Amino acid sequence: MARFRDIIGQEQIKEHLVNALSGGKISHAYIINGEKSSGKEFIARVFAMALQCEKEGIEPCQECHSCKQALSDNHPDIIRVMHEKPNTISVDDIRAQVNNDVGIKPYSSAHKIYIVNEAEKMTVQAQNAILKTLEEPPEYAVIILLTTNVNSLLPTILSRCVVLNMKPVADELVKKYLMEQLQVPDYKAEVCVSFARGNIGKAKSLAASEDFENVKTEALSLLKYIRDMELNEIIAAVKKINEYKLEVSDYLDICAIWYRDLLLFKATNDVNHLVFREEIQALRTAAKRSSYEGIEKILEALETAKKRLEANVNFELTMELLMLTIQENS
Repeated sequence: MARFRDIIGQEQIKEHLVNALSGGKISHAYIINGEKSSGKEFIARVFAMALQCEKEGIEPCQECHSCKQALSDNHPDIIRVMHEKPNTISVDDIRAQVNNDVGIKPYSSAHKIYIVNEAEKMTVQAQNAILKTLEEPPEYAVIILLTTNVNSLLPTILSRCVVLNMKPVADELVKKYLMEQLQVPDYKAEVCVSFARGNIGKAKSLAASEDFENVKTEALSLLKYIRDMELNEIIAAVKKINEYKLEVSDYLDICAIWYRDLLLFKATNDVNHLVFREEIQALRTAAKRSSYEGIEKILEALETAKKRLEANVNFELTMELLMLTIQENS
């Protein structure tokens, strides 16, 4: 199903789109800005289906010919702009799939909708090309740009679009969704929620990941014993991280949550708000020997490592430096 009521959180965006549909005031261009996996694609899908639904209600009916085509990603008037190069949407991609196509009237619907995912990957030339269509769009055209970084788009594009910003979803809503819709047990749901930080897609992928439990166990085992490990053992542990399908940033998040737990327990001696409550013995031991300053240094080092890896600094070097900082301050 793909309905507005299936969107978790994002009340402001839902309200804006529902009002646009009910008032018949559809903009020619929207930007949905938010983290990777936060649900931008799902919102675009629901909105596109509602615009094309033959029953012309606010919610897409899921049953008419148009809705069925959209649900099977087979709708001739909902165009998903593709790109061959993984990190670039080129001017040719935009010309071929948007500019040269937008002049052709819709096949069977009132609108012709173009969804550009990862719009931050558009080159400046590609952005200038799409701008031409945004400046003089045909009456039936609706362009939806999905991006993780709205600042990567030209100001001239921003000025012609309705910008909708995704907000983190409240933890209790994410937990409720995981437990009720995906039957994830209470404890696991809580851990996934802590990692996801309001990102519903990330919470879902962690809950479904076979590697997640293994990575968590490996990471916690390393952090508990790193103080007494030799350098070659640390390097071997770092190499093992790369074998998992989970992203390295998730591994670093596991480490960060461990140290946030440690900081909280050291400050309050309270178990109730800890994510890794089942590790209370190890946390108690670590809290006795760690200083506040040391834990803060480790948390800063984890953030630095994340930024370095995003900037494509050598993985093993970054991780070894991080592990040595953790070892020194444990």
